Amino acid sequence: MSNSFNLPVNGKKRIIIIGAGFAGLKLARKLGSSVYQVVMIDKRNYHQFQPLFYQVATSGLEPSNISFPIRKVFQEHANLHFRNTELLAVRTDEKIIVTSSGELNYHKLIIATGVDTNYFGNQNIEKYSIPMKSTSQAINLRNRILESFEAAILTDNKKEQTKQLSVVIVGGGPTGVELSGAIAELKRFVLPKDYPELDFNLMKIRLYEASPKLLNVMSEKASKDALKFLTKLGVEVHLNTMISDYDGENMTLADGTIYKVQNLVWAAGVGGKRIKGISDEHYVRANRLAVDRTNQIIGLKDFYALGDIASMQTDKYKNGHPQVAQVAIQQAAQLAKNLLQNTEEPFEYNDKGSMATVGRNMAIVDLKNFSFSGSMAWFVWLIVHLMAIVGVKNRLFIIINWAQGYFSRDQSLRVLIRPFKKQESDKDS
Repeated sequence: MSNSFNLPVNGKKRIIIIGAGFAGLKLARKLGSSVYQVVMIDKRNYHQFQPLFYQVATSGLEPSNISFPIRKVFQEHANLHFRNTELLAVRTDEKIIVTSSGELNYHKLIIATGVDTNYFGNQNIEKYSIPMKSTSQAINLRNRILESFEAAILTDNKKEQTKQLSVVIVGGGPTGVELSGAIAELKRFVLPKDYPELDFNLMKIRLYEASPKLLNVMSEKASKDALKFLTKLGVEVHLNTMISDYDGENMTLADGTIYKVQNLVWAAGVGGKRIKGISDEHYVRANRLAVDRTNQIIGLKDFYALGDIASMQTDKYKNGHPQVAQVAIQQAAQLAKNLLQNTEEPFEYNDKGSMATVGRNMAIVDLKNFSFSGSMAWFVWLIVHLMAIVGVKNRLFIIINWAQGYFSRDQSLRVLIRPFKKQESDKDS
């Protein structure tokens, strides 16, 4: 096979990692000085810090603050190679991956692509709702919010203003809760300064959750505290309420009730994206890949899955581990250890707890036997997320933005930047 990826020919066995998320990046770093040639494949050339997408969407942080160039991570390791291309298919019998840039053989293959928005088969919701599972989607949501306010100020029609200003968030997990709180704080402290002509009593922020509680993966106390904080911020929370359809203007509930909605953010679930060449038998619920206790895909030799895309059944986690960063990071560390030492030590998840933030001085921290909320939880949330960010420069900029937002109740990042579209007249000139 021709070396279309321009990789060194050094006789080393090749490990290919698909995806530069928490798991992929952790594994690559651990294998950086190993006997393997490590090749990372990703359609983006940067690592994105998903827990802070909502802050980009609400103008709290710049996209560059939560993104880090993959090649910069790899600079210190001659053994690590990054190729900016997209995986199209896998030929497991030949140990070959097919990408948009060509084919490449491997000794071991690791899928760490994470998951995407799950629309549960509803094509209308997929077409018309606003997702937030990538940096570019977070920027799009920021634009949609700002565009709606610019549209609202151009009319004196109260009904039209209400439609433009209001936001519906579907999904009461951490993303939905954090986004709802952040938009509510914008409404209370920031946007009235920008748009003094508008009546912000017209702006409604509604959060819909199909289950009986918010933050299902957290404790009952955490759920109640989140509801209390959101209510305090003026968010209308609707539990036990399922959205059955949305056509871009009309949102239909499961009971048939219809509401006019301009901006609907879908944060109701996640699911894996199937890979050509991996048969249906290897997938389980939500298109996750079934793996054994060493993260090897059951029935496929030298083929592994890590993080959100992997479903590992244990006595404690019958339907797979929670899809959080700590699971991905710990699985990557264990797999790296097994590959380096040629062992098959089973993975055991060390649950360090969960957390979510709703607004300034309003956060929830859930530990194994203890849950607390309020200012101290908010401070803990800040520290934990800051330390998890890749890059000293990124941390510095985030500290500056957070400090400015805390003391001034304002952000200076409300910039509406639309994608460039070349005009037909320009093409002819």
